[in-house]
Amino acid sequence: MEKNDQLLMQLIYMFHTSAMQGLGKIADPNGQVIRNLEYVSQTIDLMNMLKVKTKGNTTDEIDELLEEMLSELGLNYADEKAKPENKVEKETKESDDK
Repeated sequence: MEKNDQLLMQLIYMFHTSAMQGLGKIADPNGQVIRNLEYVSQTIDLMNMLKVKTKGNTTDEIDELLEEMLSELGLNYADEKAKPENKVEKETKESDDK
């Protein structure tokens, strides 16, 4: 795999990890679970822009990876957006207590 392909994959993984943290699915580097759906929405938009701007210039492997991650993030975002705020606060508190 070319160096630029590896760097692009690394960038995509960084966006994905950051978005999962914003969804409250994984802890941030400080061990805190914080939800920020506005940030996640922006990250999904950035990843969609990358998909559009790199179309035809990346490998099938990168295209598939980006598509799978966008699908996963979109579904998780919709799920989190549908949750009432008090339920999210309760879940966050429960995970903090563990």
